[in-house]
Amino acid sequence: MYVGTLSFDLLLGDVRSLKEKRSVVRPIVAELHRKFAVSVAETGGQDLHRRAEIGLAVVSGDWEHLTDVLDRCERMVAGRPEVELLSVRRRLHSDED
Repeated sequence: MYVGTLSFDLLLGDVRSLKEKRSVVRPIVAELHRKFAVSVAETGGQDLHRRAEIGLAVVSGDWEHLTDVLDRCERMVAGRPEVELLSVRRRLHSDED
């Protein structure tokens, strides 16, 4: 069994309130969950209206599948025009760790 996680640090565009922030972050979280069947949530920066942290996790029995899903998730978030991807933190674990 393999587990992979990604943590995205995002700078949001022209957002002036937490309500506007939710309207940007929620669709990203929903699309990641729907398209890639990953566990995903906003995990940090909830009190900041121009910054967000999104975390996701994937469990797979196949290492290549795991890295492929993580790569596709990262490309999807990086390609969103309404956010700037400041950093990505990737962690990979196996049950032998």
